[in-house]
Amino acid sequence: MKELIAHLSHLVTDDRWNRFQEVLAERTQYLTVVLENIYQPLNASAVLRSADCFGIQNVHVIENYNEFNPDREVAMGSSRWLNIQRYNEEDNNTLQCIQKLKKKGYRIVATTPHKNDCNLQDFDITKGKTALLFGTEMEGLTDVALQEADEYLKIPMFGFTESFNLSVAAAVCLQHLSYQLRQENIDWQLNDIAKEETLLNWLRYSIDKSDIIEKGFWHNRKEKVRGKD
Repeated sequence: MKELIAHLSHLVTDDRWNRFQEVLAERTQYLTVVLENIYQPLNASAVLRSADCFGIQNVHVIENYNEFNPDREVAMGSSRWLNIQRYNEEDNNTLQCIQKLKKKGYRIVATTPHKNDCNLQDFDITKGKTALLFGTEMEGLTDVALQEADEYLKIPMFGFTESFNLSVAAAVCLQHLSYQLRQENIDWQLNDIAKEETLLNWLRYSIDKSDIIEKGFWHNRKEKVRGKD
């Protein structure tokens, strides 16, 4: 992978390459976002944009009965810089997603008022990797998501309105928690393998006909190996 990255790096400008390095240093998988049955394009797109802005690399999208269709203009191209994993092939995609995240060591945190909830400012990010679950504005999270959650998180509010809309709630949570994790002595940055995978994906998005160039690279490399034999 390193050889391919080195090869492709010569096909982007120095400014773009340096920008990749700056952003990559601030990327995290310690905090991730899970969107359940989000159907409104504007909200979906705004969440992706916030995730990118706050350095969140992975977004998990559960499509039980609503297809996830972000609006390109609102997203401002943010989806190309993120790892977006969709769950839409099972009878219960919510359970599949949560179980997968738990196996990877994530705390499943439902963003909803609950009898055992925690205020955002009191949430302890140091306890471990965190997956924030967001549901639809009208229905919220499903019963499965709430039952499978390890913890519950709410944003304190002091007005007549009972809740923020989805995109605002996600932005508020991500801003606070992404700032908090950078202040703590925890290993929140991408590991070397994740950095290489992310950088390679960014290069592929940035280079015209990168698939053809990559195919040629592997072909030439294979020929060189044969020549040595």
